[in-house]
Amino acid sequence: MRKIIFVSALFFVFNNSTAQQCRFEKTNGMESATYFEAIDWYKNLDKQSPMLLVKEMGATDAGYPLHLVLISSDGKFDAAQWHKQNKAVILINNGIHPGEPDGIDASMMLVRDIVLRKFQLPDNIALAFIPVYNIGGCLNRGSYSRANQNGPKEYGFRGNAQNLDLNRDFTKCDSKDAKAFAQIFHLLDPDILIDNHVSDGADYQHTMTLLTTQYDKLGSEFGAWLKNNFEPQLYSGMAEKKWDMVPYVNFETETPDKGMEMFYDPPRYSSGYAALFETIAFMPETHMLKPFKDRVLSTYALMQTMIEKTAANAKELIAQRNKAKATVMSEKKRALMWAVDTTKNTLITFKGYEQAYKPSDATGLQRMYYDRSKPFTKQVRFFNSFTPSGFVDLPTAYIIPQGWGAVIDLLKLNGVAMKTFAKDTLIEVEAYHIDDYKSSPRPYEKHHKNAGVKVSVMKQQIRFLKGDYWIPMNQVTNRYITEMLEPTGDDSFFAWNFFDAILQQKEGYSDYRWEDLAAEVLKNDPGLKSRLEEKKKADPKFATNGSAQLDFIYKNSPYYEPGHNRYPVYRLL
Repeated sequence: MRKIIFVSALFFVFNNSTAQQCRFEKTNGMESATYFEAIDWYKNLDKQSPMLLVKEMGATDAGYPLHLVLISSDGKFDAAQWHKQNKAVILINNGIHPGEPDGIDASMMLVRDIVLRKFQLPDNIALAFIPVYNIGGCLNRGSYSRANQNGPKEYGFRGNAQNLDLNRDFTKCDSKDAKAFAQIFHLLDPDILIDNHVSDGADYQHTMTLLTTQYDKLGSEFGAWLKNNFEPQLYSGMAEKKWDMVPYVNFETETPDKGMEMFYDPPRYSSGYAALFETIAFMPETHMLKPFKDRVLSTYALMQTMIEKTAANAKELIAQRNKAKATVMSEKKRALMWAVDTTKNTLITFKGYEQAYKPSDATGLQRMYYDRSKPFTKQVRFFNSFTPSGFVDLPTAYIIPQGWGAVIDLLKLNGVAMKTFAKDTLIEVEAYHIDDYKSSPRPYEKHHKNAGVKVSVMKQQIRFLKGDYWIPMNQVTNRYITEMLEPTGDDSFFAWNFFDAILQQKEGYSDYRWEDLAAEVLKNDPGLKSRLEEKKKADPKFATNGSAQLDFIYKNSPYYEPGHNRYPVYRLL
């Protein structure tokens, strides 16, 4: 019966080819689909094909649910079963920046062509599409916000319904959108994530550039396989389709003679977030000055190539990823910081345009421009190796008091297993003291981010309450746990201000009252009195500052609140 329905559906589709053209095709590549057109497109395909299922997932800040489109050649849509069948799972995210809509239209055509069997979906591949991720931005259509971009006629806006950049929100999850994405991500556990974008920056001849998960961050063996085996096949596959792809061009006004650096992708970005769970991620970045039609067609070609090469390498991809997951579960230390290694590079073929200068028609001053009458092709150094630093020894478990609910909710959302204390319990733990940090003076994505964090370590007996959380470090989510809970991490919860309450002292004293108590404290604590005298000798300014001395005594006395600047995530060694 399903076969009869499917044949009938295909007959209907083939005989209604005009109805099966999207706005992009009907306008010869000049216009992009609206949000409602995109969702209706997939719902119609769902009605016509048993290969496809459209689901509503979590809520978004725009008030509309996030949609998920699932595609499998056998018409089965259970992601857990996909993995048991050894299908490689590819998740494709579109419209995170709706002013960059290339992936929205390319995906609509690709899914239709899979349904029509114009492009054969391999049996060992399962696909999932988010048709439009940033719904609020997509509904905010206009023609001027992307001043650098060549089409389409109208497009959405970068900020979501909260004016958040969703490609900075994957770990802090200020938006409902990001929480819905995490739900989808962990439901699917994708082997590969594709997050379609359009670039900003320099002018050059290439239409498609590719930002790849940083290999060293992904892991030595898995990263090496990606770098040396899988990724080169993508470049050769695109070349066969007549699209000359190059790594993401990470410079704007400088010439490429100094070389290009691979983009550093901390976990706030989609590619950095995916790496926390051993998922390979790609951010295709089409060149903003190329015609919209060419950008969409190159995005289509790259997704097609990704499917083909993933199918050809599915067995090895899955094996490598499983091995990486096992390594994460058993590793004893982890790097929290990465920097480009300027001593190592590879050569890539870069096709650009010569820079030149002329008087500006706008200001009358000299301006730089790219002279398209002078194209060049040259070998350019590409710095794509990164060096780790900021290593931490991993504990056997982290403990977090239940009062930090926002953090606990995000840990649970991201699949972290944890237990609660059945009764009040006194345990010796390793605690961090926040010795120093710098908060950004200007807001960044709703936060004044903390950086330059310095900590000291102390052993303390802490009484944990019934209901506090114990997080064992024997999980496939170990990397996410570590990078989010260690305060010195680039995108840790501490960096994003989740724990700022501990940075404010809640109690204090009046000098006149503390004078007498301070004297009593020094009388009963000769060691403290000795340290005070040593500090006075070493610091003449301190020796003449009575308030500073009272503060020193206070902060080294039992009267000082122990929770001030004590990081409230504890380590059990």
